[in-house]
Amino acid sequence: MSKLNEKKIIELFQSRLGNTNFVPEDVESFKIGKKHLIVKVDTFVESTDLPPDMELIDAARKSIVSCVSDFAAKGVSPIFGIISLTIPKKLSKSNIESLAKGFQRAAREFELKILGGDTNEGKELVINFSLFGISEKIVNRKGAKANHVIITSGPFGYSAAGLSILLKNKKSSRKFGTKAKNAVFKPNCRLMFGLKNKNYFSSSMDSSDGLSTTLNEMSNQSKKKFVITKMPSENDVFDFASSSRLNANDLILNGGEEYEIVATVNASNLPKIKKYAKKYRIKLYEIGYVTKGNGVFYKKDGKLVRIKDKGWQHLQH
Repeated sequence: MSKLNEKKIIELFQSRLGNTNFVPEDVESFKIGKKHLIVKVDTFVESTDLPPDMELIDAARKSIVSCVSDFAAKGVSPIFGIISLTIPKKLSKSNIESLAKGFQRAAREFELKILGGDTNEGKELVINFSLFGISEKIVNRKGAKANHVIITSGPFGYSAAGLSILLKNKKSSRKFGTKAKNAVFKPNCRLMFGLKNKNYFSSSMDSSDGLSTTLNEMSNQSKKKFVITKMPSENDVFDFASSSRLNANDLILNGGEEYEIVATVNASNLPKIKKYAKKYRIKLYEIGYVTKGNGVFYKKDGKLVRIKDKGWQHLQH
């Protein structure tokens, strides 16, 4: 039996279901009257998504964050959610209460109402969360124009560093270790940033599959070349990478698990976005620019080096 990666599996299902003209977005949308119903579903699986030392209260919250982050990048307010839970017998009452508290915490944080869902029994914990909202339009992955600026709503590299500490026993200072592990356990979500600035974005995408994946997808759909001039990270990530014999750019570009917004904007709108970011203490990064052509490149010392899509993909062999 030949093995298929995630991308090929999706293409197979699209072909069978008649979605041959499908254009990937962060969310699904369909029109009811004059409004668009916006839907997102994501799955949190114990064996692949629950690292050592992560508490179930944080796992429950993160399962919702992953959906809300996609709404944030599209400029859509979440309204309702539905949860489907597969629960193994090993979970105690206190474990179940922790999950419930995590869902409650996220619902309050993002001002959404969880309507209900489904419970089932299985060999491992699986959280399937569906999110619903209404919007007149969304910010697409395509839309970047030549001379537009590429921005991110926060730094990259901490979650990949945290996973290397948790899964590969890499050593770090206590301060950095706490920061990196918190990026894994308690990720930020830029919902208000996306909602308040959506009209300034020419294109936008959630970055949870990795920055290299995000940039390549936006570049492909916009049919433009993206040139990166500055990596969106901080010195402590580079220091950790050096001391751990890891490639810093690999942590920043290919780690995934960041829930930041990557967007392109007209330079004339940058001051408004910066003003908002400063007011709400969001570290905004200007990482490059859009130009004619195709592909994603890192410009260093006057030379362009292609940034390939090496982000997270399930069932990669």
